[in-house]
Amino acid sequence: MDDLARNVLGSDLQACSFDPLTGFFRDGCCHTGDQDLGSHLVCARVTPEFLAYSRKRGNDLTTPRPEMRFAGLKSGDRWCLCVNRWLEALQAGVAPPIVLEATHEKTLQHVPLEVLQQHAWRRAEDGSTTG
Repeated sequence: MDDLARNVLGSDLQACSFDPLTGFFRDGCCHTGDQDLGSHLVCARVTPEFLAYSRKRGNDLTTPRPEMRFAGLKSGDRWCLCVNRWLEALQAGVAPPIVLEATHEKTLQHVPLEVLQQHAWRRAEDGSTTG
C-alpha cells in the first residue's frame, strides 16, 4: 500500500469515506498497490445514474454484501471507483463527480487533470453551503 500517497492536485491524499468504508484496502482512502488490479483510484460521489449504469455493467453497488463488509451504496455516498469504470461512465454520460483531494495521483496516468477538474464535485451541488 502507498501510505505516502498524493492526490491529483499534488498534495497528500485525503480520505474518501469511512461511512461507507471504502478503498481497495478498506481503509477509507483510494490507496493502491500491486494487489489492486482494478485500480480503485477515483474518489467519487455516486449518483443514481451512475449506480444504475454500474449495475447494468455487472457491478451492483447498491445491494449489501455483508460477507465483503459492504453495506451497499446510495446516491451521495463517496466511493473509490476503478479508474476504467469511471472512464466508461464518462463516455456514457453518467460519470459521477470526483473529490479531487481524495483521488489518487495515479489517476493522472489515465485521465488528464483538466478532465478531472471539469467533473470535480463542489459542495453546492448537493445543496450544502460552502464555507
